[in-house]
Amino acid sequence: MKRRLFIDKITSSTVFGLTFPLLSFEKTDFNSKKITILHTNDVHSHIDPFSSNDPLNPNGGGVIARAKMINLFKKENPNTLILDAGDVFQGTPYFNFFEGEIELKLMSKMGYNASTLGNHEFDNGLKKLAKSLKHANFSFLNSNYTLTNTPLENKIKEYEIYKIDNVRIGVFGLGVELDGLVEKKLYKGIKYLDPIEITQDITHKLKNQYNCDIIICLSHLGYSYSKSEEIMCDIILAKKTKDIDLIIGGHTHTFMDKPVKVKNLVGKNVMINQVGCFGINLGKIDFYLSNNSVTEKTKSIKV
Repeated sequence: MKRRLFIDKITSSTVFGLTFPLLSFEKTDFNSKKITILHTNDVHSHIDPFSSNDPLNPNGGGVIARAKMINLFKKENPNTLILDAGDVFQGTPYFNFFEGEIELKLMSKMGYNASTLGNHEFDNGLKKLAKSLKHANFSFLNSNYTLTNTPLENKIKEYEIYKIDNVRIGVFGLGVELDGLVEKKLYKGIKYLDPIEITQDITHKLKNQYNCDIIICLSHLGYSYSKSEEIMCDIILAKKTKDIDLIIGGHTHTFMDKPVKVKNLVGKNVMINQVGCFGINLGKIDFYLSNNSVTEKTKSIKV
């Protein structure tokens, strides 16, 4: 089976500092459908903005500013998904005192659709993580951790399919190897599975069984590791798989002005994007889909 719609064009931008954006109403083909993806990663419990005297990010970030951005972009295009690439938890006293409740309640109010599991989601152990998930009115996705017979069983989905304006969007999640990053007792019973093998299986299912038009990976593997080409990362994942259109990354806190394009196993472009950390930036990807075109265009708008 072939996808019903083709990606005609892709535009992208990062909203730096979450200041007031210049919304762009682009003229497109009347028959083209526009899907907007807004995304964050590694927010690390930063609910409040940085102080005005912070040397790096004065007044940067904060949930209120992000919520305003999200509302503005959703007003521009109601066909919007809001995604996160993990490490929602750990980094401020909000997590120490409320154990994830505040973060997940606020993400729910902002309208997030899905997040993946970062390594810091396990900092309080599996039972407390499972308990905190009741505050999330959105899906947590992971495909490469075995969760059977753990407190997370039936609480984490392998993938989710969103149907927006008759466009099918398949989203799945991948987590980093926890060994060496998290105490073993905190993730007891969970095994890490090869992300490449898992991705090939999941994307084949999403594309051929569920006929998804766009396939997105929420990755907490890390963008790249310069000291070794053997450590699994988003670059390797893109090169050694096929059928992913966009990798939204996390873990390495990589600030990217615009997405990177990598050729996959069959020579097609995969976009990889990551927007740093602490909720300072908001990523924005616009997909334009039509019935008869297979071209793409990428740009970056600095606000």
